Amino acid sequence: MKLISGQVMDQERALYGLQDARVAACRFEGPADGESALKECARLSIEDCDFLLRYPLWHVKDASLVDCRMTDTCRAALWYDEDIRMTRCSLGGIKALRECRRIALTDCTADSTEFGWFCQGIDAKNLELHSEYPFLHSSDLTLEGLRLTGKYSFQYVENAIIRNSVLDTKDAFWHSRNVTVEDSVVKGEYLAWYSEGLTLRRCRIIGTQPLCYAESLTLEDCEMVDADLSFENSTVRATLRGHVISVKNPTHGSIEAEDIGEIIWDEHQRPGADCRIVSGGKEFAHP
Repeated sequence: MKLISGQVMDQERALYGLQDARVAACRFEGPADGESALKECARLSIEDCDFLLRYPLWHVKDASLVDCRMTDTCRAALWYDEDIRMTRCSLGGIKALRECRRIALTDCTADSTEFGWFCQGIDAKNLELHSEYPFLHSSDLTLEGLRLTGKYSFQYVENAIIRNSVLDTKDAFWHSRNVTVEDSVVKGEYLAWYSEGLTLRRCRIIGTQPLCYAESLTLEDCEMVDADLSFENSTVRATLRGHVISVKNPTHGSIEAEDIGEIIWDEHQRPGADCRIVSGGKEFAHP
């Protein structure tokens, strides 16, 4: 395997088309301000490198990155890549990961406004992520130990499993399909509106007006904090611990809770709604 070590490179396409090589302790920066340092490369081992220039890893196949750092000037770092493994890396530039397939991240950090768009097959363990719009239109995600600070997260995501995570975000999971979240904290406003097939198990859900306009929604042994006007126009099967501030106009299914402060059925209830609601062991008949 060819070794490239200890170099500073700033030219355009500095290592274009490189294959079967190890790149170690290199810095991609300098006055030439060149783009696309490792474009169209394959079978690389990249270790302890610093990336400060734009578009460094596009159309790359089969590469590992260990202990690498991408600054906020490293825009759009990984696009159109396949079979990439990243360990203890930091991704600091906008649009860090897009239209990639089979990406594994372990013990990484990312601060990237539009992270993980249109990707398929992201497997992340212990990822700390700050992102305004993470994972838009991505699919086949497996996320364990995710610590997310975001806003409009997981919109239009399909086929995802999230475990043992803390998600501090608003408007999460809108229009998502077939997502499962287990043993996690989900904090934010307007959770999972228009979702389909969302399952939450042993989760702590925090925030106003959650889980409205949802289809095939399941909650198992969950807690809802500061959750008012919940489940409006949703088809739901829920078992809940603790106190729920209010439930409004659910459509079909059942909601069983230790305590619901207010059950609202008003003139905007959809025709044919028949959701069964039990609070503190007492069933409340639909009007």
